[in-house]
Amino acid sequence: MKNLINILLFIWNHPLNRGNRLGGVGRFLRWQIASRLIKGPIAFEFVDSSMLFASRGLTGATGNFYCGLHEFEEMAFIVHFLRANDTFIDVGANIGSYTILAAVAGANVMSFEPIPSTFVHLKNNVLLNHFSSSVKLFQSGVSNKTSTLRFTCELDTVNHVLVEGDEASSIEVPVIRLDDVVKEASTPPILMKIDVEGHELSVLQGAANILADQRLQAVIMEINGSGLKYGISDAKLLELMRGIGFECCSYEPFTRKLVQFIGGSNVIFIRNRSIAEERLQGSKYYHLINGRI
Repeated sequence: MKNLINILLFIWNHPLNRGNRLGGVGRFLRWQIASRLIKGPIAFEFVDSSMLFASRGLTGATGNFYCGLHEFEEMAFIVHFLRANDTFIDVGANIGSYTILAAVAGANVMSFEPIPSTFVHLKNNVLLNHFSSSVKLFQSGVSNKTSTLRFTCELDTVNHVLVEGDEASSIEVPVIRLDDVVKEASTPPILMKIDVEGHELSVLQGAANILADQRLQAVIMEINGSGLKYGISDAKLLELMRGIGFECCSYEPFTRKLVQFIGGSNVIFIRNRSIAEERLQGSKYYHLINGRI
């Protein structure tokens, strides 16, 4: 019951639902009925003409159906910032919400997802939208060396590199360094998203060359204390990014303005604020299931 209340509060208070809160609750109720009647994945409208598959238990997909963009600020930043033929790196892609958003904006995407069952959903969403030519998929994790690591595999959006004491089911998967594969990109990456449930430092260590390239303008990274299970504090990650020239920001999608980071689980790191703001202000509008941004 507590989980249900939290979901409904999230839908009710989501910025994109404020003009029609009952519409968001209605989509939640429709999903509860449809997902029990229809066996298998269900496709729903996402951004512009794109679509996403959703199945019961896939919160990385259903949140977008309820709210338009589950992670409003960061997802809006993706489509407002990217342009045709940019290169976007999606580390910890899950079912592909960010990957599809970037492809809708015209970017070329390198998308990494280590969990085989989740990778199937990611691949199906790319195929559903006919983005195979612009999205390169990697069924692997990302770390600071080429190796294998054990990951939890039944925790949906919070699967992570196994730590001592984890009781969840786990599997061994390959991991690679971003610096070793970015050479395959048609242009150097301009934007990168990292969502790896605490393994961020190792990802950054394996992307030293990418981070040093001044053409990388922004990094969206989850920083929510989850690194502590690996002995890595949020402060260490923030210090590292600031030390290589990035500013911590939040984004206001309705005004398309970057503001000082005021907290939250995701940080938008900006290298050159004037370049970012010019892109954000100059972006076209995108249509959602519950409005436009």
